[in-house]
Amino acid sequence: MSHDPLSGTTALPNPTLPAAAPDLAPPTPDAAPLGAFDYQFLSDPGEGQRWSTWSSVVKGARGPHPRPSWVVTSQAAIDTELGVLKTGKEADVHLIERAVPGSPDQSALLAAKRYRDREHRTFHRDSGYLEGRTVRRSRDQRAMQGRTRYGLQVLAGQWALAEFSALCQLWSLGVPVPYPVQVDGTEILMEFIGQGRQPAPRLAQVRGSAQELAGYFSQIADAMRALAANGQAHGDLSAYNLLVDAGRVVLIDLPQVVDVVSNPNGMEYLQRDCRNVCTWFSSHGHPCEPEELFGELVGLAFATV
Repeated sequence: MSHDPLSGTTALPNPTLPAAAPDLAPPTPDAAPLGAFDYQFLSDPGEGQRWSTWSSVVKGARGPHPRPSWVVTSQAAIDTELGVLKTGKEADVHLIERAVPGSPDQSALLAAKRYRDREHRTFHRDSGYLEGRTVRRSRDQRAMQGRTRYGLQVLAGQWALAEFSALCQLWSLGVPVPYPVQVDGTEILMEFIGQGRQPAPRLAQVRGSAQELAGYFSQIADAMRALAANGQAHGDLSAYNLLVDAGRVVLIDLPQVVDVVSNPNGMEYLQRDCRNVCTWFSSHGHPCEPEELFGELVGLAFATV
C-alpha cells in the first residue's frame, strides 16, 4: 500500500427520522432482532449512507468469536461515510460509522478497506506472495495469472479475502491487529484504530523517547514471534504499516501474509521484515540486530513443522 500520510475526515449528517418504514427481510440468525423502536425510523438512507451490510454477508464472512461488544449487528443500522483515511495503489481506506439512529449504545467507527476496481488498481507486488495460492475455478486461476481484466477483478476479491482471513486468524491468536468485522466482495470492514475520529499515527510518524521506542520494539518483536510460531510472516512489514495507538502498536496491511515454510519466498520476506523493522529502530536510537531477530523467528517457524 501507499505510504502517503493520512488525510483528515469530514463528518456527514446523521440519518433523519422518516414517517414510514419499508418492508423488511426476516432477521438472520446471527443478527440482532429488530425492536419496536427500530421500525419507527427505517427508511432509505440519505446521501453518503447505506443500510448496514452485516445481515447480507454469509456467516463465514463475519469476524471471529468472541465478538467484541461494540460490533453493531442490528438490521436497523446505517453505514455513514465520514471521509478517506488513506489512499493507495491497490486499495483505499475510508472511515464509516455504523449506527442505529437514536441508539447511542449501538454505534461504532469502522475502517472500510476497499480494493480498487479493475480500471484503477495496480497490483504491483503480488507475484511472489501468491505462490501456492489457488482458486477453485481453473478459468479464474488462468485469468489471474494472465492479468486479464476479469483476472484483476478476481484478484481483488482474492486479496480482500486473504486479508480478512489473516486478520481473523491473527486476532484469534492474540496478535495486535484490528478486529475484522466482515468482508463483502472487495470491501473489508474492520475496527477503526484511533482516538475519537482521529486515526492513530503510523510508527513512521512517531517520535518517542528511548523508553517508548524500546516498548514499541518489544511489542513488534512479540507480534512477529506470534506470527512465526504460527508459521507465518507479515511479508511487507515496515514503519508505515504499524500504527501506534496510545502506546499500543497495531499491525495493519495484511493481505500478503505468507507461510514461511511452504512459500518459496517466505524466508526472504521474513528476513526483509526483520531488516525493515530493525533499520528503522536503529536509525531512531534503538539499536537492534536484524539477523539475530531473523534467526529467532526462523527457529520458531520451523518448530511448528
